Amino acid sequence: MNNAGMTNTALFLSSAAGFVRLLGQIPDEQWSEPGLGSWTVRSLAGHTARAILTVENYLAQEEPGDVTIATAEAYYSTVYLTFTDDAAVAARGVEAGEWLGDDPVAQVVAALARATAAIESQPANRIVSIGGMGIRLSEYLRTRVFELVVHTIDLSRATGLPHSMPEPVIEDAVTLAAAVAARRGSGETLLLALTGRAPLAEGFSVV
Repeated sequence: MNNAGMTNTALFLSSAAGFVRLLGQIPDEQWSEPGLGSWTVRSLAGHTARAILTVENYLAQEEPGDVTIATAEAYYSTVYLTFTDDAAVAARGVEAGEWLGDDPVAQVVAALARATAAIESQPANRIVSIGGMGIRLSEYLRTRVFELVVHTIDLSRATGLPHSMPEPVIEDAVTLAAAVAARRGSGETLLLALTGRAPLAEGFSVV
């Protein structure tokens, strides 16, 4: 169980629902406007949708033999930093934005339904493969909650539309970010900022 007694699956579904609600508010004329970095709103939304698509895709793959990534914190503090290619991430966001098509909500809702069915069909100890490494599904879903929360907020900021992410999923994302900061040696810096003792440096990020 996690925040507010919610399982990681419940947190994933709640954050995905929040993303879908915001998608449904975006007017046609905003899809080509700036989103984040080099991304348009459409590309940013596509990248966010990948937090759902990867669950479906990874569960369709053969299960690896062992857990080599113990937690979501370990994923972000080691694996993510080592294997993330910014150019490739940007390109996949553009591709996923095109995949959204003329009815982004319908596309994402259908993908979420498939991902949900895939999750519900798995044993409790299911391991998913990320580049040949293994992480338990429950921990991988925590990383998907983080991505959905952060990028739905990005979409809200880019479009000026309010998001409706529930408090438990935001709390979960903040908790994960703080733990990753501590693992990367920035825990004290973050703690001082959160308690009003010192500002964060411009560009500070845990990912």
